[in-house]
Amino acid sequence: MSLFSIWTYCSGPRRQPDQSWGSHVGDVMYFLLTEPCAQTIAMFLLNSAFLLTLGTFGAIRVWQNRFSPRLKGIAPSAAPKSINTRAVLRVTRVGKIFKLTVALLGFATFVYFLATAWRFWVVFVSDWESTTILQLLFASVQFLTWALFAAVVAHEKMFRATHHPPSLRAWWAALFVLSIWPFVSAIMQFSVDSPYDQTSFDDVLALIIFPINVFLLVVSIRGDTGLEVEEFSPEVTEPLVDPEKLDANSPLVTPYARANFLGRAIWFWMGGLLQKGSDQALKLGDIPHVAPEDRAETLFELFDSNWPKDSAEHPVRITLLKTFWLQLLLVASLAFLRLCVMYVGPLLIQRFVDFASGSMSSPYEGYYLTGILLAATIIQVMSAHHYNFQANKLGMQVRATLITALYQKGLRLSSSARQAHGLGQIVQYMSVDVQQLGDVVIQLHNMWILPLQIIVALTILWSVVGVATLAGLTTMVLLVVVTMSTSRSQKGYLADLAKMRDSRLKALSEALNNMKIIKLQAWEEHFRRRVEAFRESEYGWLVKYWVSLSYNIALLWMSPSVVSVVTFGLCVLLGIELNPGRVFTATATFRILMEPVRLFPQALIAISQAMVSLDRLDKFMLSKELDLTIVERLPPGKEIVVKVENGSFAWDDESQKPTLTDINITATRGSLVAIVGMVGSGKSSLLSSILGEMPKLSGSVKISGSSAYVAQGAWIQAGTIEENILFGLPMNRARYEETIRVCSLETDLRLMDHGDQTEIGDRGINLSGGQKQRIQLARAVYQDCDVYLLDDIFSAVDAHTGSALFKECIRGALRSKTVLLVTHQVEFLHGADQILVMRDGKIVQAGTYEEVLLEGSDFESLVLAHDEAMEKIGSDRNGEELDGLEEVEGSSKITFVSQKSMEKEIISPKPVVPEINAVKLKDASKLVEEEKRGVGRVAWSYYKMYGTKAFGWKAVIGLLLLQTMWQGLLVVGDYWLAFETSDVHRTKFRGGLFISIYALCAFGSWIAVISRTALGTALGLRTAQEFFLGMLRSIFRAPMAFFDTTPIGRILSRSSTDQTTLDIILAFQFGAFLGVGFSTLGILFVMIQVTPPIIVVIALLSYTFFAYQAYFIPSSRELTRLDAITKAPIIDHFSGTVAGCTTIRCFEKQDQFFKLNIEKVNSNIRMDFHNNAANEWLGFRLEMVGSIILCFSALLLVTLPKSWVNSDLVGLSLSYGFALNLSLYWLVMTACQIENKMVAVERISQYSSLPSEAPLVLEDGRPPPYWPHQGTIVLRDLKLRYRSNTPLVLKGLSLTIQGGEKVGVVGRTGSGKSTLLQALFRLVEPASGRIIIDGVDIGTIGLTDLRSKLSIIPQEPTLFEGTVRTNVDPLGLYNDAQIWEALQKCQLAHIIQDKPEKLDFRVVDDGDNWSVGQKQLFCLGRAILKRSRILFLDEATASVDSQTDAVIQRTVREEFTSSTVISIAHRIPSVMDSDKVLVLDAGRLQEYDSPARLLQRPESLFTALVREYAARAETNQ
Repeated sequence: MSLFSIWTYCSGPRRQPDQSWGSHVGDVMYFLLTEPCAQTIAMFLLNSAFLLTLGTFGAIRVWQNRFSPRLKGIAPSAAPKSINTRAVLRVTRVGKIFKLTVALLGFATFVYFLATAWRFWVVFVSDWESTTILQLLFASVQFLTWALFAAVVAHEKMFRATHHPPSLRAWWAALFVLSIWPFVSAIMQFSVDSPYDQTSFDDVLALIIFPINVFLLVVSIRGDTGLEVEEFSPEVTEPLVDPEKLDANSPLVTPYARANFLGRAIWFWMGGLLQKGSDQALKLGDIPHVAPEDRAETLFELFDSNWPKDSAEHPVRITLLKTFWLQLLLVASLAFLRLCVMYVGPLLIQRFVDFASGSMSSPYEGYYLTGILLAATIIQVMSAHHYNFQANKLGMQVRATLITALYQKGLRLSSSARQAHGLGQIVQYMSVDVQQLGDVVIQLHNMWILPLQIIVALTILWSVVGVATLAGLTTMVLLVVVTMSTSRSQKGYLADLAKMRDSRLKALSEALNNMKIIKLQAWEEHFRRRVEAFRESEYGWLVKYWVSLSYNIALLWMSPSVVSVVTFGLCVLLGIELNPGRVFTATATFRILMEPVRLFPQALIAISQAMVSLDRLDKFMLSKELDLTIVERLPPGKEIVVKVENGSFAWDDESQKPTLTDINITATRGSLVAIVGMVGSGKSSLLSSILGEMPKLSGSVKISGSSAYVAQGAWIQAGTIEENILFGLPMNRARYEETIRVCSLETDLRLMDHGDQTEIGDRGINLSGGQKQRIQLARAVYQDCDVYLLDDIFSAVDAHTGSALFKECIRGALRSKTVLLVTHQVEFLHGADQILVMRDGKIVQAGTYEEVLLEGSDFESLVLAHDEAMEKIGSDRNGEELDGLEEVEGSSKITFVSQKSMEKEIISPKPVVPEINAVKLKDASKLVEEEKRGVGRVAWSYYKMYGTKAFGWKAVIGLLLLQTMWQGLLVVGDYWLAFETSDVHRTKFRGGLFISIYALCAFGSWIAVISRTALGTALGLRTAQEFFLGMLRSIFRAPMAFFDTTPIGRILSRSSTDQTTLDIILAFQFGAFLGVGFSTLGILFVMIQVTPPIIVVIALLSYTFFAYQAYFIPSSRELTRLDAITKAPIIDHFSGTVAGCTTIRCFEKQDQFFKLNIEKVNSNIRMDFHNNAANEWLGFRLEMVGSIILCFSALLLVTLPKSWVNSDLVGLSLSYGFALNLSLYWLVMTACQIENKMVAVERISQYSSLPSEAPLVLEDGRPPPYWPHQGTIVLRDLKLRYRSNTPLVLKGLSLTIQGGEKVGVVGRTGSGKSTLLQALFRLVEPASGRIIIDGVDIGTIGLTDLRSKLSIIPQEPTLFEGTVRTNVDPLGLYNDAQIWEALQKCQLAHIIQDKPEKLDFRVVDDGDNWSVGQKQLFCLGRAILKRSRILFLDEATASVDSQTDAVIQRTVREEFTSSTVISIAHRIPSVMDSDKVLVLDAGRLQEYDSPARLLQRPESLFTALVREYAARAETNQ
């Protein structure tokens, strides 16, 4: 291109010889005002100067940042002078001016992009003429200039710029001045007949851009960007974090709450969060709160107000409809709007084909058609994505509402209802059923909109092919009928699947909660197989469901081609003429028809699942609630504080057979009422009846003032010790410290690195039994209630601590309170004002100690049993007066101190707990780590793992080949349609050949799709099962340290929600991705083949397409991970609430826990809300890209020369192009959804490769069959630590226990007693040293071979859901006669014989229908049946009375005469008849000898413990 050609192109009119100079000057001026070339050069020079200046400035800044040391960091002199500089939170508020500026700049950039693309096409068709190349250059510079304008302004928000740069404002002013020129020229061109040019493309651009330049001039004069930057100090921002104080204008609330119409319409408000997510991994604090009207508390209030006042059959669904009918109507209107425009495209195909073939009504008809197509497509895209967004938002609201409602119901459930549902099933309601109801909202309207779509499509088909539509309609109806018939069976399969999933989760939850006893008893394989058995049943229903679903999926993918073959076949038979317009209008309609036909069964499935879930939730929400009228609450200050008259109570809501009868109690203010009795006599039930937890059959219960409850089984929340003690009350430092003192917690807290800020793990796993009991006692004391109900609080503490608690707490801090104390400690009964003796659910004696101590009475039996135990140690006291003990720090020497000194010691204790306790608690503050989550993209290895885990690469390759075959045959069939119906071949149309070849292609595609569906189903099912079994086996083989530091909710979340994703969702999404991906490739192939220039637009927009996806994926992935992570705390909190609901209700803390649940729900739904918004942000932009490609393709079809476009293929190209929008959208969305759902694979895989314990069986190291034959235990320099980075807990123990010896293990709390037991069972592996049993080093054999040969009666007895038989003999190794014999020896036979089911009597979840003492007897029965050579008793008699204790001790002596018995005990009398006593202190062996010899040494630690125990008994008498 030469300069001469440019000059010639841009030269003005020449003066004619006879023309005057004045006239010539006028022509030149008119030329300059109207000629686009002159205007364009002026604009080109200005824009080029702008680009050059900006480029130079950018290069300088890059050079400075790259090479200038001063800009690489903060100079030392510029560093902050104080590290305490106050942090400031800067929040940028976006005004309307800024949004409008960005929107107009973006619009102008888009317009110039289209202009540049058009100029490129002109260059292409004009054989690269010089003038057209110059026009392309000008257009490109304009496009780049406006793109830079938009980029600069958009980035002003990132830099919080409140004013536009002066240079930018100057350019906008200059641009306005120059834009007047082409604007006036365009007006003149439209108003007069120009002698030089007709109305041009440049004139249209000038008219469009001039108003934007006017707006930019105003902005440049004002200078403000429209951004406001506000600063908040921590004192201001901290209260804003409280959800109750957040309003729509708060910077911490989602921008959606204050976005304008345009911002909401195009999801512009999501830009800030997505930008942050693309720059760095999103964290929990980065996600804004939802709007006030979307928060859980607001939604629940509406739900609760709409709950039916009268009984209704289906209250949940009725209430949901009443609550959300307006939102449902909005979603329905969006769906209807989309329906109105979705078939505009197919209706235009015939018009486009006529125009391309020359049959046009106007030369501009092609532009009109393209404009109509563009408008309809934009409306369809916007309505579709707002439908998705609003439906998902409504689903989120439904989920938040139901979780909140379920939680409140859980707080109100009666005891029998709670047992009937079980914890695992209730978790299922919250994690799976609620999620299904949230997901079904988007499918709900498909039940009516999809049939309407089908009707509209059939109407279009009737107008095209006439009566042949009936064939397609009949085929469609048959396909729908078949689909619906299988969908009915799917509903049944889903119901059974849900039941078996409930059973599996219940069994797994039970096993996880009791993993320690399972490992001690070597029952891992049994309980794992039990869970696997439930999974096999669940998997059977899953296979049936998937087979049925696969049948539907195959039919749906086949349906368009089936309908096409039948319809065109009938056309051939009836002689209906087929031309390209008719054929491809029909095929385009079939393709669009494919969507409703494909989605309708999915809608049926989702609604079937939802109906099952609704039925289950109805059952739960209608469950029996606790009767709040059982207890009559009186105002405080009454003299009689607790009064029960003629009370009869039963645990079963429906039963009229009382558990407690003839209950009469009167407790006055400040009195201590002790409740005693044999195991199973009803002591704990009596406290429950006073609390109102037992249904009342008759009588009355009255309580004056507030009440506090300390359960026998400690209930501890996850959190800090301080949070557990305060229990929602504000801190009163004086009362708090006094509470710590009277509950003997000062020493424990001093030995913890973080004191009362130490974090307590799930269920208090990092605390000893005594510490848990004292913390929950401190919680009750701090509440300062009027009535205290204490259930056996001394069972888990040693004698010294028990005495201190009784003196300082019961008779000290609570001396003015009314205390009802259930206890087995007879020595404390002398100080009671009233003693209630219970037997078989009745109060058989009541009165003071002297009044109930009658000859032959139940109480006398308890006292005599206690006295017999005390006689064993009484003779050894030698008359010495002992008031207390003091251990000299750093020494084991014991000295006697006076009572006064003892009191002083209690008030200000020294750290008498051994050093080892501090070591164990060293890392307690952060024992439970934050849940690990992946960062960045889900690793490719997880995709590979998912695809190849079941069948290797063969299945993946097979799927790809079948998918290629399917898509290829469909494209070939459509080309055959175009070929045979073209004008050239229509004259010699051969109907039989036409339909035969088309049917043959269709039949081949059917075979491919059936094979692909079957292979995909098999692959998905097998893979899901492999993942579950791998995770389950890994969990059961994990060491106890894993369960100590991992909340059960995390495991259950993976086993429920994540496993459901693998079972049902992921395989379906991979199948959809394959189908949509290959369909998109087929569409692009046809469009490029018909209109090759479209490849330029596709290439340009593909970059935008993938750039959007890359920009979106990081935020979406992290939001999905955060969503999964914030769901687990909801389940954990709910599980803990159900377990401790008696305590919560007693303290009347329901509102506090309800609010805490709401906080957790709100934390989760903000992830869900912004994740859905991000999906629609991306989907809207991707579909707009598809719309541009489609409309540009249509524009090319009407503007290209006839020689460039085959008019016979116009219909084919358009029919494929209309499907491009949805194909592109679903391609990316399914890819994104797959990546999001692959997080489930990632999370399950994390638990599939956990560190494992030693092998269960070592074939090369198996012990002899009858090992151990003697029971001799040798410890050689045994050292043990809990983790590799922690200090030693056991420090070089060396001793020998001869076979058949009875050894008692004693020592203060934290001395290492329980650690020794864990070492012997190899729950923790030794750091060094050896343990040898009968000549076999236990470190060289498998864990099952070891643990199965040892027996244990644990400190915390455990029963499993099932029957008496399965609890006594879980492995089924013994016959009924042997079981009855064991039950007889453990004092349970007479109780079970009274039950009608005998050995098949039901044991509910966690054995809640048996007392703690009875559970302990069950454990004794297991040991008797097992008859191991070595037996361990870990505080086995802590929860039973002295009489039962004596029975257990006697039974052990009689049944294990030749066995080695190692007994850990706080009750000194329990070890007095042992052959030897092992005394531990700080993890070291201090004493090991017979009790008699140790008692002969006054300075021994054992002597001190004996005297202390005896002193406690005497002091409290």
